[in-house]
Amino acid sequence: MDTLKYLCQESGVWVEITTLLIPEKNDSDDELLGMSQWIRRELGDTVPLHFTAFHPDWKMTDIRATPAQTLARARAIALGEGLKFVYTGNVHDVEGGTTFCASCGDALITRDWHRILLYRVSADGLCLNCSAPLSGCFEKFAGQFGNQRVPVRINPNALNSP
Repeated sequence: MDTLKYLCQESGVWVEITTLLIPEKNDSDDELLGMSQWIRRELGDTVPLHFTAFHPDWKMTDIRATPAQTLARARAIALGEGLKFVYTGNVHDVEGGTTFCASCGDALITRDWHRILLYRVSADGLCLNCSAPLSGCFEKFAGQFGNQRVPVRINPNALNSP
């Protein structure tokens, strides 16, 4: 927490917070409420907060995956506490992956998982509808981002070498 405060208040670097929500470990309303209140009070209401889904793997196969409803509930709590940029991750959730203008409410960046479906932010970080500034680091967006097929060629001779 001290490091987050230092980064946000002293360093001038861009900070986004990601919290992996693990069922029955750190997903209670009280914990989510306390975290959201602390972030707003100590870091400000424009620091992006990402709630990501846990998926059972390797040494934690005994814990179930985080339900999408838990991420939506966490996001609602954080938004209700005044945080302006709260997202869900590791799930398909267009609403939870969308950046809305804090001024006019327009959808500025719409995402589904890692795909960008809509991008309406100027190269200097302004809402294209109302020209309000959006906190972050921006440049001109062009092309694709997200799920892409990348061709890979395997040398069949390399498979037989010692």
